[in-house]
Amino acid sequence: MTTPLTSPTHETAVSTCTQKDDLRANILTSACPSRTVMRHLTDRWTPLIVAVLSEQPVARFGELKVSIQGVSPKVLTQTLRSMERDGLVERRVTASIPPRVDYELTALGMTLIEPMSALRHWAQDNMQAVLEARKRYDATALENGDV
Repeated sequence: MTTPLTSPTHETAVSTCTQKDDLRANILTSACPSRTVMRHLTDRWTPLIVAVLSEQPVARFGELKVSIQGVSPKVLTQTLRSMERDGLVERRVTASIPPRVDYELTALGMTLIEPMSALRHWAQDNMQAVLEARKRYDATALENGDV
């Protein structure tokens, strides 16, 4: 069964994404679980956690917090738990005083390194062009009274 990319019906979306014998993901279908996976992967912090763990394969919570400027402890904890739930990171607790907690990418999580790295490099390489486009857009919007 194939699902068209343009405006699939709800019935098609549900059958496409829930039948065990024919589990085909279609990110453009609202009922498909692949959409929640994409939302998770493209949230604000997941790509940054992947970047840190790709360069430092095992990291403690505090090391992640220091490396990822601007993330609150609460949000970092929530993101790590979500990534653990999705099978992207492994959380390992070592009995000691205080307990030692290490995070590392799983085999599935490691498959994210290449695409996330490509996005990271694109953002860094094209930052200036994007900033210039924003400046032009904002100037035009101001001239037109759209602001």
